[in-house]
Amino acid sequence: MSKKPKLNLSSLFGLLLFVLSLWAISNELREYNYRDVLNNLAAIPKNLLIASIGLTTFGYFAIALYDILGFRYIGFSLSWKKIVFTNFISSVFSNTIGFALVTGSAIRYRFYSTWGISPFAIAQIIAFVNFTFWLGMFALAGFIFLVNPLTIPTQLHLPFVTVRPIGAIFLLLIIAYLLGSLIIKQPLRIRSHGFKFPSFKISLAQIAVSSCDWMFAAAVLYVLLPANISLSYLDFLGIYLLAMFAGVISNVPGGLGVFETVILLLLSSQVSAAAILGSLLAYRGVYYFLPFIIAAALLGLYELPLFRNRPPIHTDKHRCQKKN
Repeated sequence: MSKKPKLNLSSLFGLLLFVLSLWAISNELREYNYRDVLNNLAAIPKNLLIASIGLTTFGYFAIALYDILGFRYIGFSLSWKKIVFTNFISSVFSNTIGFALVTGSAIRYRFYSTWGISPFAIAQIIAFVNFTFWLGMFALAGFIFLVNPLTIPTQLHLPFVTVRPIGAIFLLLIIAYLLGSLIIKQPLRIRSHGFKFPSFKISLAQIAVSSCDWMFAAAVLYVLLPANISLSYLDFLGIYLLAMFAGVISNVPGGLGVFETVILLLLSSQVSAAAILGSLLAYRGVYYFLPFIIAAALLGLYELPLFRNRPPIHTDKHRCQKKN
């Protein structure tokens, strides 16, 4: 008797996520005139558009490894199809709607708990995934900012002239994390539960997987930039990472506005702002909007039949009463 209400509440939550996804799609269309989006997409060579979609696909496969590594870290097993399904929907919702600790965590809890994963294990996976996201950013940006430092626009009001000090800070954090995985063997106790550092091997895998995710994401926008821009991928990668870091810490959905502002400030000297905005619109469409439509459709296909076919709660109560 006690399990049915939980399943009903879980289905209601899933349906709420589906409705939220429809709202977010309509909100995206209000932010950008759909004719402008279509015109900018139409102006991009088809081969580059196909390449950007392919890079986006590889990027989301890399992100799926976050949760797969997370399950290896906690020592639990679950079908990789279920893990990839959950990761894709939670990642896309987090990227597009923002507030990753709320949206992504809620979606993971909704699905993983349905498949028998304990709340504490889910909390461990969520923490692991969020650490992995930042580890790749810190490792990749730390290396790029030190090797190929760019000048920080004064409009960002940061206390540094170049990104080199930021790179040094990021790499120190990565070194501290790796040392912790080697040295700290005792778990951190919170009440009756223990959180432990991943093994050194898993920590290296976190950094490698997340770095690939960031490189694929930057490559999506890079191939969509105007052809007349003279910028190597390595140079652009530093610009992209700085813009994304500013967007992520702003906690604006998808870094909307913040990310574009930094890109414009750093590239407007090489190509017109209108051309850059056209590429940014195409990037938003390919990397955020298209996966979001797919994720919303998958969520709807999964949730709506469950919600429609569930038996009424009062029927179960009646049966329980008859058995008693």
